[in-house]
Amino acid sequence: MTEQDTAAAVETTDTEVEDARDEADIAADYIEELLDICDLDGDIEIEERAGRVYLSVTDEGNALRVLAKPDTVSALQELTRIAVQAETGEFSRLILDVGGSRDARASELQRLVDTAVERIEAGSPTASLPPMSSYERKLVHDLVAEKGFRSESEGEGRDRHTVITR
Repeated sequence: MTEQDTAAAVETTDTEVEDARDEADIAADYIEELLDICDLDGDIEIEERAGRVYLSVTDEGNALRVLAKPDTVSALQELTRIAVQAETGEFSRLILDVGGSRDARASELQRLVDTAVERIEAGSPTASLPPMSSYERKLVHDLVAEKGFRSESEGEGRDRHTVITR
């Protein structure tokens, strides 16, 4: 690798980190403004993993429970992504968590996978899970692989779901 190639690679990496930081700052400002409008307190934590921004909103009490319902979090996530895209002109893949909703959903997905694997071990050739978002399907694929089974997504749009096999 030449010195120019190395410099270009470092510049690309620096640009990606800066873009993620811009995305995170725009998203955090958007969520903070939303919380102000709703007269809710919340602490915003930003994390960047593998080029994806993770934004977590937490509070001391239960004030955020009104926003922590899965459908509400998904809607807020999409609105936040749109706000980021409007500002940057780039598609956003950020993940939003409100009041620990993502951890709760991950536990729920683990239970779904465990039940599906039990059905397959009991003789069923496949087990289909309900439709879910691409992020949730990715989590399911990882959980299934950890158990030594296979999975693939089937269907289109809102009907896209995961099918588990041996």
